[in-house]
Amino acid sequence: MSELRYDPLQDQWVIVAPERQSRPDEFAFQPTDPAAATICPFCPGSERLTPPEITAVRPDGTPADTPGWAARVVPNRFPALSPTPATLDRMAEGLYDRMNGIGAHEVVIETTGHYIGLGETTVEHLSSVLKIYRDRMKDLMNDFRLRYILIFKNHQAAAGATIAHSHSQIIATPIVPAAVQRELETSHHHFVTKERCLLCDILEQELADGSRIIYDDGAYIAFAPYASRFPFEVTIAPRNHLHQFALLPTDDLVPLAGCMKELLLRYKNLLNAPPYNFMIHTAPNPNGAVTASNGHLLYPYEYHWHIELFPRLNRVAGFEWGSGFYINTTPPEAAVKYLREVSIES
Repeated sequence: MSELRYDPLQDQWVIVAPERQSRPDEFAFQPTDPAAATICPFCPGSERLTPPEITAVRPDGTPADTPGWAARVVPNRFPALSPTPATLDRMAEGLYDRMNGIGAHEVVIETTGHYIGLGETTVEHLSSVLKIYRDRMKDLMNDFRLRYILIFKNHQAAAGATIAHSHSQIIATPIVPAAVQRELETSHHHFVTKERCLLCDILEQELADGSRIIYDDGAYIAFAPYASRFPFEVTIAPRNHLHQFALLPTDDLVPLAGCMKELLLRYKNLLNAPPYNFMIHTAPNPNGAVTASNGHLLYPYEYHWHIELFPRLNRVAGFEWGSGFYINTTPPEAAVKYLREVSIES
């Protein structure tokens, strides 16, 4: 059974998941050739190789766990967290804390084509994948034990993917991840002192400056952060303030899909189809209170949901791990210039 353990020195929680020990291949070099796998568990016809599907985009009347789907969601066979046992049973071990590894771990199989990347699908299909994200987040929030739902994608082995077929993952945790907690606290501090949303103010400044804007259709803005951690890092945010991705109206999914597709095509054409990661940062589950490090209550409406997207062009090494500093060799203004100039033809 997995559990969460707290490190008081690093001020962070770590998931200890011994069930995943049955995957020793994760520690070995992963081939980059997607044809290396003889049988893909995510391809149509291999439904028997995955746990029973949770939901799927498929024609009405088509039986579950059979071919005919366009995208499907299944539980991860080797979950980092699971919904049982029923209680967290948080306890201390001297200076340490631990609790049961309660949560959820799901895989979103995004396409039927083994060689088709998410950015190579149609805008309509990509919007259906985004709808799956939103709806799964809504559903998981019904479990009051789950404080946060993280949606993320690892594309290619160098970005952490262990299966070549395009997919993303959903992990729900009983605590708010440290990276999101920091954003919640900075957003709260900005709101308390200025009575405005921090990311809304950043968007206004970036639009006024213009040098780091890559995409702006009036609904979504994509820009390179002023202090980008990685070369060609991009933040995607809705122009209008919204704290929770799960509340995104259906009509807003297509423009978001159009923004993401264009950015992924620019990555592909400029950087030779690089490995990349993206994650959706959103407000925590409203069914559980979230407090700041000083004990003050954090209100989710002060936050502004967004997507962080970056190609994996360099490695995080000893200096970054040891200091917490990132070294970015490509200034965001230069990265934006390159991204703007590249063709977006498929």
